[in-house]
Amino acid sequence: MSEQLPIAKHLDRLGALVPVEGRRIVDVGCGDGALARALARRGAIVTGVEIDARALAPALAIPSVAGERYLEGRAEALPLDDGSVDMVLFFNSLHHVPSAWLEAALGEAARVLVQDGILFVLEPIAAGRYFELTRLIEDETHVRAKAYEALVRAGAQGLIATAEETYRNPLAFKDFETFEARMIAVDPARSAIVAQHRASLRQAFETSAEATADGYRFYQPTRINLFRKA
Repeated sequence: MSEQLPIAKHLDRLGALVPVEGRRIVDVGCGDGALARALARRGAIVTGVEIDARALAPALAIPSVAGERYLEGRAEALPLDDGSVDMVLFFNSLHHVPSAWLEAALGEAARVLVQDGILFVLEPIAAGRYFELTRLIEDETHVRAKAYEALVRAGAQGLIATAEETYRNPLAFKDFETFEARMIAVDPARSAIVAQHRASLRQAFETSAEATADGYRFYQPTRINLFRKA
C-alpha cells in the first residue's frame, strides 16, 4: 500500500502547506539544526530545542545562517513563554517523546502558540523497505503508533485538526557507511547494535535499496498532521 503513495520531499510539503517567512517557529527535537537553518534561510525566525548540551552540540558547531538560536529543553517542558511562537514543529521527533509525556508535549505546544498558531507534525509511518531495514536496529512500531494516538486526542489540548496527508519522502545515501552514520547520529546508543550486526545490516541495506548513479535510495512513507490552536 505504501508503494502507491505519491513521492514528495519534506521541505517541499512544509512550504506548500504553511508559509514560513516572518513566522516565529520552534523546531522541537532539532538535531543538528539542518531544518532550523533551512527555515531561517526562508525568512523564518527559528528556535531549535534539544534535550541537552550533547544533543545540541552538532547544531551549535555550525555558524548561524540567519539568526537562528538553540535552547536546551524537553518537549513536555518547552523553555518558551506562553503565546510566544506562531508555529511549533515536530519533524520526525514526536515519536521520540516518551509515551507517558506525549499529551504533555502537545499541551506545551498549545501553550507556547499564539491563538490560531499552527502545530505541524511530520512522522515516519511504520511501513516500507526503509522501515524494515531500520527496525533491524530499533523497532519503532510501538512508539510511532503511540505518537499518532496522541495526535488523535489532541483536541483535549485545545488543538483543532485541520489537515492530514501521506506521501513517500526520498532518502539518498552515498553508501552503507552514510546510512550507518545517520542511524547512530539519531541515537548514539545504537552504535553497539550496529557494530554487532554490521555485516547483516550491510547486506540488507544493499538488497533493499534502489541503486542509483550516486549511491542508494529509499522512499520513507510519511504522515503530516496539521493543527490550529483554538
